[in-house]
Amino acid sequence: VLSSYGWYVLLAAVAVYLLVQKVSRSLAARPSARPGAAEAAEEPDVVVRRQEALAAARLRMQEELNAQAEKYKEKQRQLEEERRRQKIAMWESMQEGKSYKGNLKLNQQEVESGASASAVPKSKPNKKPLRGGGYNPLSGEGGGTCSWRPGRRGPSAGG
Repeated sequence: VLSSYGWYVLLAAVAVYLLVQKVSRSLAARPSARPGAAEAAEEPDVVVRRQEALAAARLRMQEELNAQAEKYKEKQRQLEEERRRQKIAMWESMQEGKSYKGNLKLNQQEVESGASASAVPKSKPNKKPLRGGGYNPLSGEGGGTCSWRPGRRGPSAGG
């Protein structure tokens, strides 16, 4: 048996030897089989400093988040106050018999003019109306030669 399979046995023995060497090197390179052993090998003061730095970073991030939330709440309060003022103004104008929509437009124009007080107003040239005063698209008259008619019923031609 050794004479017929000798070379195969020799090659298998060399392969097993190399495999064992490689596995033993990889086990020696690992610090330890236990996951907590690496932390225990470090110095305690280094671990404490790292944990304190982590806690300080978390606290700093939480303070930033709280500040952003406070700014957002203040902005929401201001918007709500502005909406409330507009509703009160609309109600008062309705009680006086004025148009509340016109009042709302005036308020918006005042806000825009206050914001852009330094801007120079542009003068618009007098433009002619596009159509005459007698134009009514629903009557079918005065619209010129064009008229729209619905297409014939049935399946569509394209597709």
